[in-house]
Amino acid sequence: MDSAPVKCAECGTAVAPGFLACPTCGRLVHSEKLKQLAAQASSAEQSGDLSAALSAWRDTLDLLPPDSRQHAEILKKVQTLSAQVDEGEAAPKASMWKKGAAGLSGLALVLFKFKNILLIVLTKGKFLLLGLTKLPTLLSMLAWVGIYWNLWGWKFALGMGVSLYIHEMGHVWMLRRYGIRATAPMFIPGFGALVRLQQYPTTVIEDARIGLAGPIWGLGAAGAAFGIYYATGEPFWGALAQFGAMINLFNLIPVWQLDGGRGFRSLTKGQRWLAAIAVWGMFYFTSETAGHADGHQLNIFLLIIGVCAVGRALIGEAPKQRDDFGLFQFVLLIMLLGWLAGIDLPVHMR
Repeated sequence: MDSAPVKCAECGTAVAPGFLACPTCGRLVHSEKLKQLAAQASSAEQSGDLSAALSAWRDTLDLLPPDSRQHAEILKKVQTLSAQVDEGEAAPKASMWKKGAAGLSGLALVLFKFKNILLIVLTKGKFLLLGLTKLPTLLSMLAWVGIYWNLWGWKFALGMGVSLYIHEMGHVWMLRRYGIRATAPMFIPGFGALVRLQQYPTTVIEDARIGLAGPIWGLGAAGAAFGIYYATGEPFWGALAQFGAMINLFNLIPVWQLDGGRGFRSLTKGQRWLAAIAVWGMFYFTSETAGHADGHQLNIFLLIIGVCAVGRALIGEAPKQRDDFGLFQFVLLIMLLGWLAGIDLPVHMR
């Protein structure tokens, strides 16, 4: 970035680097660029490309003083467009759930949407390959696989590397839906992988959807591995599905910057209690199963998630507006990942 001062086109005052408006007359430093971005965003809106419009409006926000009237107006527009994007993900307002019917109709709608997201994981091969065209992503992934090769063998290390990559690309996909700039996935030995945001969500709904998109795509990867295991009986694929499910369950712990922590931010106090009940119910179910079927193991991550979910329900601020779709996403992830994490495998694979 240029570190030299620029002259204000209005009054000629030297404006220091980093200033977004002239300190003398208040003229916006990037006024021409702002006009271009506004035209770009408006054109994208008219063509129905909400993600491109959001991307342009977010770039506009970066060039406006945070305390300015223009910033407040564009922020409202971003939040409005973001809500429209979210309506395409969540159940329709006219659904039976919204009309007050019992949860079965709402659950069916959510399952339908959830199925669509999982299909994207399995069919969007071109998008999944996108991250691997970035040299830092490819090299860091190869280094990660190489380090764990000695511990797990090359097949399992590669399988887990691919599973983690798909998880992270779920975040990237949702970030693009909301027009938020971010890096491609980077692998860190001993940690896993991450995507660094270059812009940030403007609502708790955005943050929740972005957070849970990783485990949703991770579930797709684990589910695909389980499908191959079910069809072939090859224990390797079962172990890959089980371990992948456990990693994604770990990410659902509702604390700090973990995906579950971000997913909980959009839930009301009451919804957090419902999520906690669902987790404890799944924990009880897996515990009972462990007592009757040789080979099932107690899922420690469900225990940790349940304790933390109760803590989040008791302590801290929570939004007043319900996020039904976010709640069902979280509960479905707990149910399906919890089940996959407890599948029976031949003893020699444990």
